[in-house]
Formats: sequence, structure tokens, C-alpha cells
Amino acid sequence: MTGTVTIAGLGPGSEALVTPEVSAALAAATDILGYAPYVARLAPRPGLTVHPSDNREELRRASEALRLAAEGGQVVVVSSGDPGVFAMASAVFEALERAPQYQDLPIRVLPGITAMLAASARAGAPLGHDFCAINLSDNLKPWAMIEKRLRLAAEADFSIAMYNPRSASRPDGFGRALAVLKEAGCGGRLVIFARAISAPDETIVTVPLNDATPEMADMRTLVIVGNSQTRRVGRWIYAPRQVR
Repeated sequence: MTGTVTIAGLGPGSEALVTPEVSAALAAATDILGYAPYVARLAPRPGLTVHPSDNREELRRASEALRLAAEGGQVVVVSSGDPGVFAMASAVFEALERAPQYQDLPIRVLPGITAMLAASARAGAPLGHDFCAINLSDNLKPWAMIEKRLRLAAEADFSIAMYNPRSASRPDGFGRALAVLKEAGCGGRLVIFARAISAPDETIVTVPLNDATPEMADMRTLVIVGNSQTRRVGRWIYAPRQVR
């Protein structure tokens, strides 16, 4: 097997936030696979074949990447943000577990700047103390698990970064998530809606949880719920390092 598989994070959107290591891997690739809008961010060039696919085809995409690499391709599987955060790295290793004939393939995972870190930097430092990340999509896990994790995160007083809050196919879940957090006593916490971070249409809105509505988020929005001590200083939002 002379091919390789590289699983790379493209960052939150801006080319300036793609790491040099990822840029080098993309430049050397013979095949790039990924969700169609992410692949569309990459410039075509001679010798490169792109393989766009739907966002619900992760395992098929991962299996195809392994096959292409086994045939000698220099294959890059792309994700937005970081490939290890709700993204393609896990899918590739799941596919590898199902196809042991590919386990000798050279595989690299190259980190990227994930949405919660880019959003946090734009807002100030809302993840400056203990925090967790929860994916609100119930495509791959039951909604009851999401609610349980939200309640426990609120009880533990974590700041919470919420990925994939709302989409056309899941219009109601984010409203239910807000209700769970309000019931857990988080109504006074600050909530940051960071949409399209690092893109030209970037917006950031911060409101108390009690004033948050489902319509304030979509699939391009990363939502951060502060902990009980998160506060404003000027236009910035931060979580103090010292907890009393």
C-alpha cells in the first residue's frame, strides 16, 4: 500500500485560519473527499480529483478514502473546524475498524481551529474556565441523551459550546435545549450566538438565556452558554479563571 490518508481540519471558514500543515497536505493530495460545501472551498488544480458528498454519508466517504489510498492515492478527507470534533476523524477510524485489510495504511490527523475556539476568541474568553461541547444533532444519538448531558452540564456549572443547534430538518431541537437549560436554572446566564465566524457575514450576538429564542441560531451558528460567573467587561465576554 503506497497511498496515505490525511484527515484535515479546514478551520471555521477563513483561509487565514487554515494551518500551514493542512495547506501542505492539500497541495500534495491526489484526491480530496468531504461534505460538498467544504470541498467547494478548495481551488481546483491539475492532478486533483475532488469527491463531494452529502453530510449524512460520512461512513461511505471514509470507506471510499481508505479504498483510494489502498490503490495508491494521496487522499485527504476534509472537515470544517477540527476533524476530531464532531467530524471525520472518528468516521475514518470507524470505517477502518470495519475494514481491517486497510489497517496498515499510513493515516494522519491534522488539527484545525474548531468553531468553538474561533467563536470564543471573537467574543473574548467565555471558555476561560471549565467547559464542555455538546452536539445538538440527534441524527447519530437519541435526543434523550442530549437532554441528559445538557442538564448535567448545567448542574456542573460548565460553560457549554453547542454545535449544530438548528437546521431545516431539525427545527425544534434547539428550542427544547433552551427549555432544558432554563429549567435547570440557567436563565440568567449569558448566551453567545456566533454565526459564520471568520466569514464576511460573521455576526455575534450576546443575550441572557431568558431572552434567547430558537430563531437566533441556524446550522452556521455556534452557541456558547456561559457558566454562572461568566460576565461582560466592555464589549467582551469572559469566564473568570478563579472560581469562588
